[in-house]
Amino acid sequence: MITIINGVTTKQVLAEELVAVLNTMDLEGYFYLGYPVLGGMDGKIKVDALLVCRQCGLVIFDLEMSSEENIENKISLLDDLYNNMEARLKRYRYLSKGRQLQVPIHVVSYAPRYKTGAEEVCTSSEHLKDYLLGLSWYQSDAYYEKLLEAIQMISQIKKRGSRTYLQKDNSKGAKLKEIEDQISCLDRYQSKAVIETVDGVQRIRGLAGSGKTIVLALKVAYLYTMYEDKIIAVTFNSRALKGQFVQLISNFIIENTNEEPEWERIKIIHAWGSRNAEGLYFNFCRANNLVCYDYMEACRKYGRNSFAFDKICQEAVETVTNPKVLYDVILVDEAQDFSKYFLQMCYVSLPRDKKMLVYAYDELQSLDNKNVESPEDIFGYTDGKPNVTLDNSNGRAEDIVLSKCYRNSRPILITAHSLGFGIYREKEDREETSLVQLFEDKKLWEDIGYTVKEGAITEGKSVTLYRTEENSPAFLENHSSIDDLIQFKKFDTIEQEAKWVTDDIEKNLTTEELRYQDIMIIHPEPRTTKSYVSQIRLMLMDRGIKSHIVGVQTTPDDFFQEDSIAVSQIYRAKGNEAAVVYFVNADVCARGINLSRKRNIIFTAITRSKAWVRVSGLGENMKILISEYEKVKKRNFELTFPYPDESQRQNMRMIHRDMTQNEIRDIQKSNDSLAEVASKLSKGQIRKEDLDGKTIKDLKDVLFD
Repeated sequence: MITIINGVTTKQVLAEELVAVLNTMDLEGYFYLGYPVLGGMDGKIKVDALLVCRQCGLVIFDLEMSSEENIENKISLLDDLYNNMEARLKRYRYLSKGRQLQVPIHVVSYAPRYKTGAEEVCTSSEHLKDYLLGLSWYQSDAYYEKLLEAIQMISQIKKRGSRTYLQKDNSKGAKLKEIEDQISCLDRYQSKAVIETVDGVQRIRGLAGSGKTIVLALKVAYLYTMYEDKIIAVTFNSRALKGQFVQLISNFIIENTNEEPEWERIKIIHAWGSRNAEGLYFNFCRANNLVCYDYMEACRKYGRNSFAFDKICQEAVETVTNPKVLYDVILVDEAQDFSKYFLQMCYVSLPRDKKMLVYAYDELQSLDNKNVESPEDIFGYTDGKPNVTLDNSNGRAEDIVLSKCYRNSRPILITAHSLGFGIYREKEDREETSLVQLFEDKKLWEDIGYTVKEGAITEGKSVTLYRTEENSPAFLENHSSIDDLIQFKKFDTIEQEAKWVTDDIEKNLTTEELRYQDIMIIHPEPRTTKSYVSQIRLMLMDRGIKSHIVGVQTTPDDFFQEDSIAVSQIYRAKGNEAAVVYFVNADVCARGINLSRKRNIIFTAITRSKAWVRVSGLGENMKILISEYEKVKKRNFELTFPYPDESQRQNMRMIHRDMTQNEIRDIQKSNDSLAEVASKLSKGQIRKEDLDGKTIKDLKDVLFD
């Protein structure tokens, strides 16, 4: 089966005729329209179409729309395409044997308006099919996957294979290199997300570790190479992502074109910004002569909480009357962290006649209990009709779900979902279900790669969900035992926890052949991160191991360092990954107010791991998390739970809703007052007849309605 990837083209009619020919043939591989761009000595050459398949090898197509025949010039163009592609593929030593490239390169022109053709110039679909049927590749089993890797350039983009220092065959460093070497190709959904381009809005959803950030970075670079007159902006919530985007985009463009990017055409900017740093919000306000709020000003007006940015975005989009066009294309990462008003701001900052907006998100990674609304609700209605609807039936993917997880192994991902949703949590008295939260869209479970093993995803029914090797590759977990992949530890004191973490990190660096950049320490509470991790940092320092708190000792844009362990609060850890993740003080996320947010923190922290997870904390609350982990482990990492009905889901949303500090204080005061009344009644200090009858009746009506 051929997977069709529809990129940017001005030759759509001929492309459709070419696809029709391919669909009549029994081929296995990928057909790319408008990809790649070949950089040569004489400049860039845009390839009209490319076929990579097991039967034929590599076929480059030139699509000729003109009827003006010049066979000599056409053959010269095909020679240029061949020579540039050969030069590119020879940069990948694994595609050659000695001096000989092991991949057959074919070039052909499809020119249906020509009256006469040639061996490599086909004038009809029948002629083209005969040409393709005459191709063969006897070494495809050995080189097909490597060819795909070279065409997609993932290995070069991620700069893998640099662990030349390894001495041991079974160290963590050796295991990590093996994992990295196997993640070398984009799957069909990632390929579509990178290359398929929509004149309108495109949504990309996926699990943590499904490659959303890499996909967006590659998409920026692809659009840059295809549209030389467009200004492209990519924006995000976590400033620590900027370095990733710069590196990935640079590597892709250089590998594609042999040229450095023109950074005036690519804007990698934070969502908010400040008076001293560029941000999409600040740029929007300045361009439209609106009031700009920095962080402190927003907090003074709307309160020091996670919704302050939402409020100032709402104010901006509701105030502007004739918004200025700022960019031609905007890509948004971490969209789950933004309200609809920020996405509306992006939308109105684009040209009115051709809006190109791409936003990507994972609903469970929201740390502030924000849900990404439907496109219709985000972008509104005009005359009763939605301004934006997403449709995949027109040949281009407008709504893409990335179901395969390439970062987290099956046990790690399912553990994260189990704790994040509270699947095996013990429910408390006032709760109707043990669940803390749940996807509102039942279909999303299957979209993100889960399979129903028993029961059904139906209200009131029990269901068991698991992940197959198709969506959670086995090589991500087979390198280590379960007890090494995941460890949960309870301690009585911070000092005991710090010593355990320090001992393990020292072992990773000295005997397990890991590097500093392979390790990340995450703390759940930004306000207490610095004080809580001080013991760990002191013990590391005593052993000659440097560490830095991201955004404190370094700028927020500088996450990893070559000679220092990254220590991060959870908000800055988002979007980053490491081989070993230490999630300390995890006990604060076990129970209590704002439990949905706390459980999202656990999920986000655990899913930063590429291989090994260490979760630690103190006291009885840590026992709760350990108990939940032991239950999912005992069930061989399957999720079994009764699917709640609407009443139970409403109760769940109400109890675990995100609350501001003012709301928490008001609730605490009310609880204290009620506790005081109950105590005085039980001690006979007051009688129920002393209480106001109407107040008692109102309280009874509310509590027992």
